Amino acid sequence: MQQFVPLMRSTTIRILCSLVLLISLTDAQTMTIAQRVDSLLRLMTLDEKVGQLNQYTDDGVATGPVTLDKDKPQQVKQGKLGSILNVLGGERTRSWQKIAMQSRLRIPLLFGQDVVHGYKTTFPIPLAEACSWDLEAMERAARIAAVEASAGGVHWTFAPMVDISRDPRWGRVMEGAGEDTYLGSQIAAARVRGFQGKGIGQTDAVMACVKHFAAYGAAVGGRDYNSVDMSDRMLWETYLPPFKAALDAGAGTFMNSFNDLNGIPATGNSYLMRDILKGKWNFSGFVVSDWGSVGEMINHGSVKDPADAARSAILAGCDMDMESRCYTGTLAKLVTDGVVPMAVVDDAVRRILTKKFELGLFDDPYRFCDPKREAKALNEPAHAAAARDMARKSIVLLKNEKNILPISKGTKTIAFIGPLVKAVKQNKGFWDVELPGVDSNFIVTQWEGLQEKIGKHSTLLYAKGCEIEGNDRSGFAEAVETAKKADVVILSIGERRDMSGEAKSRSDLSIPGVQVELAMELLKTGKPVVVLINAGRPLVFNELADAAPAILYTWWLGSEAGNAIADVLFGDYNPSAKLAMTFPRSVGQIPIYYNYYNTGRPATGDNDRFYRSAYIDLSIHPRYEFGYGLGYSPFTYSGLKLSVGSMSMTGTIQASVTITNAGKYAGEEVVQLYLRDLVGSIIRPMKELKDFRKIALAPGESKTITFTIDKEKLSFYDQHVQWVAEPGEFELMIGASSRDIRQKERFTLTK
Repeated sequence: MQQFVPLMRSTTIRILCSLVLLISLTDAQTMTIAQRVDSLLRLMTLDEKVGQLNQYTDDGVATGPVTLDKDKPQQVKQGKLGSILNVLGGERTRSWQKIAMQSRLRIPLLFGQDVVHGYKTTFPIPLAEACSWDLEAMERAARIAAVEASAGGVHWTFAPMVDISRDPRWGRVMEGAGEDTYLGSQIAAARVRGFQGKGIGQTDAVMACVKHFAAYGAAVGGRDYNSVDMSDRMLWETYLPPFKAALDAGAGTFMNSFNDLNGIPATGNSYLMRDILKGKWNFSGFVVSDWGSVGEMINHGSVKDPADAARSAILAGCDMDMESRCYTGTLAKLVTDGVVPMAVVDDAVRRILTKKFELGLFDDPYRFCDPKREAKALNEPAHAAAARDMARKSIVLLKNEKNILPISKGTKTIAFIGPLVKAVKQNKGFWDVELPGVDSNFIVTQWEGLQEKIGKHSTLLYAKGCEIEGNDRSGFAEAVETAKKADVVILSIGERRDMSGEAKSRSDLSIPGVQVELAMELLKTGKPVVVLINAGRPLVFNELADAAPAILYTWWLGSEAGNAIADVLFGDYNPSAKLAMTFPRSVGQIPIYYNYYNTGRPATGDNDRFYRSAYIDLSIHPRYEFGYGLGYSPFTYSGLKLSVGSMSMTGTIQASVTITNAGKYAGEEVVQLYLRDLVGSIIRPMKELKDFRKIALAPGESKTITFTIDKEKLSFYDQHVQWVAEPGEFELMIGASSRDIRQKERFTLTK
């Protein structure tokens, strides 16, 4: 009988654990989430706690270097895994969750996915969306992405990316909102609201993950994963505000960045995670590493081995280890050896379990796996309509000589030429989601969009002309002959979709291959040529910018690209987008951004040749400035009035300006307000965006809009990194871009 005592004892323990767990997890009416988490924590072994801090990828599509685990299901059963990413579809998530329900404590898995700009319905890449300056539309896009993803069992998206970047060589600019802190902060909050909807736990919402914390967009040389070296003041003033805006909007989680910041890898940076995020900002959610970034601290040279990496990361405040396997292999021993306090592990586990309770996964682990809801969400016509609207709002009209655009619907023959005319998946851009069992029929190609638009009224001709890359010019002749037969030529060129994105830094930002040569040959025909540039970042195309009469920057617009482009080309939508990132004239001009500091010898113009802060072989101006974008109707600005000429620290000033649609097309204008602090204890930028309005006006219609200036808009971080406003004179500027300032006034801030 003695041999059965251990077995009986083990069985008794399991029964007792199950009873206690049942009581603690089902009595939700009388227990808060915090109490339920504490009850569960008391039941967990150290190994089970470490398991909750460990995240693996599924064995399908991955977004980083994969480590294959033959015993991954067994690890889930043993409670050694808290989360899995890249699990696609309700059926697959349900199958993994069933395995988790076989673990001792039946703690559900958390499923994460990079839903960056759509799930099935693909919206424009985030940088393109940012050019819409339409916060409501961007929130709606994230909302739809959440509805679709949550129906497929996804609990958590690794978005939004809120990194400010001033270097288009960095491929991940496509994933963010551009160069400006104010605009980026507004967009960060809008996207969090969209993803999380009415709150974490709603079955049509996903938990947001704000990334990459922090300063990743300032990687030296625009090289992905590279070092970042900056002052505290620059960090707080330029790079941190979008993160704080996302946190204030309720973001559930944050993600570390790959870079080191001033010599300390972000994943092991206690200043970022303990002092700022969880300290000063009082963030109650959890922090996940980026893919393998815990283990990559060994390569950085800040730690010596996986155990040292785990120690550094967990003590610094990184709660979950994505795919580096450092926590699962070493953390328990670090605790038993007294290197890492149990309280630190408990805090990390508590944060993760809290989110699982908030999601309702303990009440129903399968509540996000609903086949009927999934089928409905993935085939909702309203989602495609919203994607089409978002896409056309993201198209930037860069040039329109002699009003070539919009194209008349009475045009008899149109030549549609270029390597991207009939491309399908290219339109989705980087960071799209490839769903199993879903074909590409829902993606509207540019060719299909134009075909649908013109119907039987016009003849549409096609020639490919060339490939995206390579030196093959054999298709030029056919393209030129096709162009000669047409009344108007539309040329679609640009990058490949995967030339921008993670690990896609480029030293040469020109349009690849012989595509520009093709464009120049078509221009020689004398036919009116409209150029569409498809890309994930600002490119350099000076020759084309000078020669082509009409240019639309179409970015990567998503699954409704073809319809959106057709809407703009034929005037069913008047383009209203404004650049969220400066376009340089050459790579040598990078970094270039609008809110620069003046120097003691500022360049005042391109004819200023001596002792100026500029290049002797290049204009002082960018090719296209931040906030730039044309439409089919001109807008006039008039009657700027300030309510008072001075304000106290507790007062406000109202600035009113009248905008008039002086054209014949209804349209939208993004009215931009900039401020300049003329004299400060530290030098201030030449101008800073501090507010904007996007307004719709009918032809001939006028509207007066009012901006409110308060102390917050006049404040900055001083040399002691204190948020202050200083008395003095300010210049207020309102215009159509950062360079195209239409109205100016000055006012004074008093003590």
